Amino acid sequence: MPLHIHNTTRRPISEGRIEQAVLDVLEGEGLVPESVIAVFCGNRMIRRINREFLQHDYPTDTITFRYNHGPAIEGEVYISLDVVEENAGRFNTSFDDELMRVIVHSALHLAGWHDRTPEERDAMRLREDAYLNRMRTS
Repeated sequence: MPLHIHNTTRRPISEGRIEQAVLDVLEGEGLVPESVIAVFCGNRMIRRINREFLQHDYPTDTITFRYNHGPAIEGEVYISLDVVEENAGRFNTSFDDELMRVIVHSALHLAGWHDRTPEERDAMRLREDAYLNRMRTS
């Protein structure tokens, strides 16, 4: 699969599970990964990316860049494992469950979903839940 995972942290992650989740979402949306890079980092790196590219001076859970149009996806995903851990505690869920939600969320961004408005966020959350429920039952 043309998904390249780079973990810049010391925290172990399940690369096989991550690859399968991204593939499931993209295939479910009628897309295929042509070249997708997933970088798992800490707050310092994601804050720098957020400031440089989005003019937001704070860490966030994920930043996604899509570089092309059409069914073959080319893009990059950055995920802060620090924010994932903070949010897992805030939402009273496990780190792994929160990480899977962020991965599904990121893959949906690659597929063209947005979450700028409350309506978009609600629609995206329903889509996330559908994929997460499908992964739990398979």
